[in-house]
Amino acid sequence: MAARLLRDLLVGTLLGLCLAAAARAEPLPPIRHVFVLLLENQSYEGTFEKPARAPYLARVLPGRGALLRQYYSIGHYSLDNYVALISGQAPNEATQMDCPVFLEFRPAASGLDAHGQLPGVGCVYPPLVKTLPDQLEAAGLTWRAYMEDMGNNPARERATCAHVAVGARDATDVAQIGDQYATKHNPFVYFHSIIDDEPRCRAHVVNLTALRQDLKSAPTTPNYVFITPSLCSDGHDSPCVDGRRGGLAAIDEFLREWVPAIERSAAFRADGMLVITFDESGSIGPKGSRACCGAPALPGERNLPGLGGPGGGRIGALVLSRFVAPGTVSDEPYNHYALLRTVETLFGLSPLGYAAQPDLKIFGDDVFSGAAPHPPAQ
Repeated sequence: MAARLLRDLLVGTLLGLCLAAAARAEPLPPIRHVFVLLLENQSYEGTFEKPARAPYLARVLPGRGALLRQYYSIGHYSLDNYVALISGQAPNEATQMDCPVFLEFRPAASGLDAHGQLPGVGCVYPPLVKTLPDQLEAAGLTWRAYMEDMGNNPARERATCAHVAVGARDATDVAQIGDQYATKHNPFVYFHSIIDDEPRCRAHVVNLTALRQDLKSAPTTPNYVFITPSLCSDGHDSPCVDGRRGGLAAIDEFLREWVPAIERSAAFRADGMLVITFDESGSIGPKGSRACCGAPALPGERNLPGLGGPGGGRIGALVLSRFVAPGTVSDEPYNHYALLRTVETLFGLSPLGYAAQPDLKIFGDDVFSGAAPHPPAQ
């Protein structure tokens, strides 16, 4: 009898906890196509607070969607932020330096820790470190990453799943005229879980030109789309190697071309969300290395995630969707881990790495209006 009472008490307690968790879950709309477009090296103060420098980015698009004024990157320099966005892994000494040599990750432990982190250093993560694409495919969902200029110069890199051999020096860090692709802005090739199946990687990590064809119908549009502009179009270089102005002018030019193309697509009009943000702020000083939302360092790391501080600085983000009221402004704090968790929650996936932090908030009714309830990730 006592055992039965104890069992009933435990069942009731667990049921109560589940109901409480469900009550706390942020409601999300039925979004089934997510587009992430990542730009380079700009602080919120330099973009959204100075709209004359990039009027389409900073004035036109916020009027058509939601401006997240307290969105932060998680580290410096580029690659660690890209890695975090698709895996939840924190910066290590190699990814912080953008991995000039395509080195194997050297684990300092036999497996993931309690926070889903693999302690160690290096660039190319072993198969036990899973990514958002791995999750999506396991759930029967589709994904594709579109890299501007990748393969334009076949002598430098191929046109799909482009990366050097493990142990080789990366030759794409500096732009060339006609080919301004950078491997460090393509996080998908830094995971053995993706590159070890070469046909799969080559089918999913492609040149940006393929996006126009894929957008022609909802069935051909992947559920998850990741867009990396070239070193000029993303604002990284200014001026650009081909003589263009680069910087914010190049960003505005790129967005004016591609945002309408995405918004016109059947997939976006039906159930899409486009998130536009930056990898990091343009400074590694104290202001440019601020963080939010509990962005801890990788266990055992000597460096802070932001080198000069705990994060990669305040960068801001835009969210465009039919589920977002035009002109929405949110001051809720978010970061790249929160974006990853939001995407995983939308697709009913479990959060990876530091995206699983218990107190990490996902986009909620501060971003979405008229959102239909959606079950949280388990």
